[in-house]
Amino acid sequence: MAAPPYVCDRIPTLAVERMTGLHDPLVRGSFVLPGPEGYGHGSCTVYEPTGEKLEVMDVLLTPMSPLENVDEEVRLGAKRLPQIVPDGDGFYFSYQHDKGSDHEGYTAAKAALVRGQAALIINIVRSPQGRDPAADAVALMKLIGPELIIAAAPPSPSPAKKG
Repeated sequence: MAAPPYVCDRIPTLAVERMTGLHDPLVRGSFVLPGPEGYGHGSCTVYEPTGEKLEVMDVLLTPMSPLENVDEEVRLGAKRLPQIVPDGDGFYFSYQHDKGSDHEGYTAAKAALVRGQAALIINIVRSPQGRDPAADAVALMKLIGPELIIAAAPPSPSPAKKG
C-alpha cells in the first residue's frame, strides 16, 4: 500500500489528486475489511470540492459481483487487466463523455477486478486533460486491488485435506 494520507482509509490521496486533477477533493465513503459477514465491502466517491460538486471518481468493493463475464467485456472491446491477484481476472477501458454531459470534453475510464463472486470497480469519471485515465485506473487497481479484492472474496470451498 502506498504511503498515507488516504481517502476512505484505503486510497492514496496523492493518487486521487493526480487522477482527478483536484486538490482537497470532497470524499464520502469507507471500506470495511472484513465485514460482519466475513468479507469486505464498501465504496468511496470523490467529488469536486467546489461548484456543482460533481462526482469525478468512485470505487466500489462488493462481495457479490454485478459483473457477469470478464471475457464478454473483453470481446466487446475492453482490454484485459494484467494479473493482479491469483484467481483474479478483470478488464478496463476508457471512453469520452457524450455531448451534453456534465463532463463533456473529458475522458473517463473504468477498471474492474473480479475474484470469485467479489468485484472491485474503479470509475474515473473525469480525468484532467493530458492524463490517460485508463492507465490511471489500471495503476490504481494494482495499488489497492490486492488488499481489497482478497478481503472481499468469500472463502472458496475447498476439499478437506487428509493428513
